[in-house]
Amino acid sequence: MTSRQAIERARRARIATELAAIHGGVVHRRDLARAGVDRFGIRTEVAAGRWALAGRHTVVVGAPAPAGIGRGWQAVWESGSGAVLDGAAALLAAGLTGFEPAALDVWVPPRSTARPMPGVTLHRYRAAPWVRVGGLPRVVPEWATIHAAQWAVSDRQAALLVCLPVQQRLVPPDRLLAAWESVGRSPRREVLSAVIPDVCDGAQSLGELDFGRWCRRYRLPRPRRQTLRVLDRGRASIAFLDVEFDGLVVEIDGAQHLFGLTPVEDALRANDLVLAGKERVLRLPVLGLRLAPDAFMAQVARGLGLPAMPNVREDARSA
Repeated sequence: MTSRQAIERARRARIATELAAIHGGVVHRRDLARAGVDRFGIRTEVAAGRWALAGRHTVVVGAPAPAGIGRGWQAVWESGSGAVLDGAAALLAAGLTGFEPAALDVWVPPRSTARPMPGVTLHRYRAAPWVRVGGLPRVVPEWATIHAAQWAVSDRQAALLVCLPVQQRLVPPDRLLAAWESVGRSPRREVLSAVIPDVCDGAQSLGELDFGRWCRRYRLPRPRRQTLRVLDRGRASIAFLDVEFDGLVVEIDGAQHLFGLTPVEDALRANDLVLAGKERVLRLPVLGLRLAPDAFMAQVARGLGLPAMPNVREDARSA
């Protein structure tokens, strides 16, 4: 290799590395051309095995295949002009954790020439979505959340995709609720009309959503969610209560409450509330709502001094 070739190779490597750092390890051919790396330079690097092609426009620098954010850029670049990430893919690009979609959702303009690719689901609804400006092109979180829930494989997954963005503070509840109220038609109208207001009212998990539905089913009062309390364990500390009625707190224990030191913290919090003499605390494992709902909801009703009376209409609707 001559010194001129070595200098040119180093120049291409520097340009590509800088651009790839912005896009998760991938570069658009157009950006390389603008920076002074033409198609012949790309061909040379690919032939040498230092770069790889991942479509008509996407060049992978130093990796065999795009992943993470790089995969999102590839999906946008390869899907067609004006394409943006949508649904769960847009939420992942915004920082969502705890969910991995089977495919990336991408919106393309109705008149754009779309190019299907493996692992990408294309959508072509007429109204142009609200898009976040700057960085990876994606639909704004409130609409991405609604679309993700509508395209979910089950009602349970739809509820999860509403809970997670709110819980992780990717979307403000008031903006999500306002966006949902403007939706005209939805394939999950009945489910989301119950889930979204509940989540925006403070439910932070599927367990809390389930408990809210059981309260309606057993004609119990609507609980307050995620209320803040200041506790005193020798030093000031705060706690968010899952659900609360007047004088009665119900803590919903999901699987995460079984790991590490979480049971210790849960016990300390419950004991503090009881010792303060103001509330009684009931612990309700999510599994209990599956295996013995009548018994647990009867305990809640007793704690409220009310009879637990199943709602016939609610039972029929959920059957």
